[in-house]
Amino acid sequence: MLCALEKTASPSSSGHLRVSAEKFGYAREDGRPTEDAAIVKEFESAVVAVVADGLGAAKRGGEAAARAVETLARNFPARPRAWTAGKALEEITRHLNRRFHQEGITRFDSPELATTIAAVALEGDRAHVLNAGDSRVYLWRAGVLTRLSTDHRESDPQRAHVLTCAMGLAADLTPASRDVPIRTGDVLLLCTDGVSDVLDDATLAGMLDRGATAAAIASAAHRAATPDQIDDLMAVTLRVLETGSAHRGSDPGVCVPDRLQIGDVIDGFTLRRTFRASDRIWLAARQGASYVLKFAPRDAAHNEAALAAFLREIWHATQLVADFFPAAFAPEGATATYYALEYIHAPTLKQFIADYGALTPAQAVELAKFLLRAEQYLLSHDFVHGDIKPENILVLGEAGGLRFKLIDLGSVTEVFSLQGRAGTPSYLAPERFTGAAITETTEMFSLGVTLYEALTGRLPYGEVEPFQQPVFALARPLGALNPHVSPWLETVIARSIAANPALRHETYSEMLFELENPEKVRPFHRPGAPLIERNPLLFYKTGFFLLMAACLALLLLLLRQNHP
Repeated sequence: MLCALEKTASPSSSGHLRVSAEKFGYAREDGRPTEDAAIVKEFESAVVAVVADGLGAAKRGGEAAARAVETLARNFPARPRAWTAGKALEEITRHLNRRFHQEGITRFDSPELATTIAAVALEGDRAHVLNAGDSRVYLWRAGVLTRLSTDHRESDPQRAHVLTCAMGLAADLTPASRDVPIRTGDVLLLCTDGVSDVLDDATLAGMLDRGATAAAIASAAHRAATPDQIDDLMAVTLRVLETGSAHRGSDPGVCVPDRLQIGDVIDGFTLRRTFRASDRIWLAARQGASYVLKFAPRDAAHNEAALAAFLREIWHATQLVADFFPAAFAPEGATATYYALEYIHAPTLKQFIADYGALTPAQAVELAKFLLRAEQYLLSHDFVHGDIKPENILVLGEAGGLRFKLIDLGSVTEVFSLQGRAGTPSYLAPERFTGAAITETTEMFSLGVTLYEALTGRLPYGEVEPFQQPVFALARPLGALNPHVSPWLETVIARSIAANPALRHETYSEMLFELENPEKVRPFHRPGAPLIERNPLLFYKTGFFLLMAACLALLLLLLRQNHP
């Protein structure tokens, strides 16, 4: 086996981390919502605190701040076990930054979802600190105040208000981070610039010497602010009542297996056979039950980027717990870099169609609803599947009552991601071939192509080879290939596979509404479709009048010939 480099921490005294936390803030004006946000969350062995200050120049700064603190706190406990707390803060922050920047560009043509952030994760006897922007983190210990964060501001005093780094401003973010030991009696203070621009370090140190709370600090800043300084402000204090045992950043001896073969036993799992001609995905058995094991790629043993990408995949797979997907888990005490999924003995939709023929329209509607609801769930976590196709859908049950599971969460990516041609070419929306972001609209194209294939056994635009620049000619009408498809269902699918994204449904919920309310499906005609398809009544009326005109012309000609 090739072993990946792993970090371990030395043990410390036993104990359980105990922290007294408080947060308090003021809006700039009474009756006006604040652009600052804060959260403190206590988990089994860690405490996470985050403050964020939405940029005033950004149209959605307050929205970004609120989403940042909630998402970071929600995702922290689901981090892969190989990540230290500091690594988790950094990975989640980078993920959020990409999401905010790409969404801002997509929604507003500029980075309008922008915010500062300052975060602390207390675990065992360490504090893991991260910040981007000018929100600060301080450590007060025995009368001495130390600033742990870095102000990302222009060095020119005339431009000191200009930030050089914040979440959402650019596609890539390099936050400041550091790790420091903590002791019983320490106080950590997190605050936005509405506090630190008004109360200097000496004032803050004196207040913390006297045992000031977050409410006292925020109130003092609010009272002392001049008309030029008044701003939204937020303060959070974390008083360490007792430190805990040192937390190991990752398991010692975790390895990336070089060669795997039938009969190998790893953590009690016996490898039976490979999937998809890959020796990194295996069917395995343990205690009479079957599982699918997915191992890190070989180059993860010596390539940090590859290892980080696989750990993110583990994070995605294990935090997305819903009936739409096979259950995934990272085994406790794992001695190799992998994760496990429940094994479901069922054919893929591709296999099902090959064996039993096309789905009935009713089955296709149920499949569409399933996929849309699965995508809505992913979107609630800021993700999209990224590779919707028949090979990634399992078909359960009998022909009279089918159920489905969505697989291959390794393709899951952030919504609004610019991942090139991530996905399968034949199912990619046309705009994806020119570098457009992955959105609800591009996902619905993949979903529509999947439904078209499920009902006809054919792809609407034909097979697309990797790296090919396809031409999206007019797709053949669904009803011409499957006469059992009702006009309303054909309309819904035709809209979803429109080559022009402006003609598709804008959201999952819009498409789901039409599937659940056939009588309210809006008319849709394919661009370039013949008149008889776009407006049959007009076609026949026009034909009638043209025929009448021809008859009259012929009659006049005959009359002239008979009466020269």
